[in-house]
Amino acid sequence: MPRQLRMVRPNLNDLPELKLPQGYDIRTYRKGDERHWARIISDSFGGRERTAQDTQHEITSRDVFVPDGLYFATHRDTPVGTACAWRQSVDEKDIGYVHMVGVVAEHTGHKLGKWVSLAVLHYFRDNGFISAMLDTDDFRIPAVKTYLNLGFIPVYVEEGQAERWQKVFEELKLPYLSTQIANVKETLSKELWSKVSG
Repeated sequence: MPRQLRMVRPNLNDLPELKLPQGYDIRTYRKGDERHWARIISDSFGGRERTAQDTQHEITSRDVFVPDGLYFATHRDTPVGTACAWRQSVDEKDIGYVHMVGVVAEHTGHKLGKWVSLAVLHYFRDNGFISAMLDTDDFRIPAVKTYLNLGFIPVYVEEGQAERWQKVFEELKLPYLSTQIANVKETLSKELWSKVSG
């Protein structure tokens, strides 16, 4: 099965400020949020219905979980969007991983995916990380557009991804970023590149 598409923000400089639309707030994890995360991810990812136990198994009981890194966009105090500041290992201090970005269907159209992802990038920057990466799917065109607008650049982590990315850019009606994509490897240190491309 082909791997997901990977994107990298080579540095965490010049991040826009967090400014949620009127009626929305942002906060981090509180005890009991497992059910909210499960509802948001079930609604936005489809597939099987997740439970609070799934949240514990996939997120909150993992050794890389940091409560201050799990963000929720809220509407009237109810979480309606989420993104998680994740790491590939407990010792990882250089490259953060933007993980499980989701927004419930009735609150799409307010760019909440952008704001929770940006909150995660702020978290990484404020905690001394150098850059950030994420994985996404070819069909998540609105999400890819959000990530491009946040300064993420595609990287190729297996054969055939250049063609897949080309199709994504055609669907987005955007010029292909071949020069920027080629430059990512030059921008990152050898150590960071091996983490990104691995």
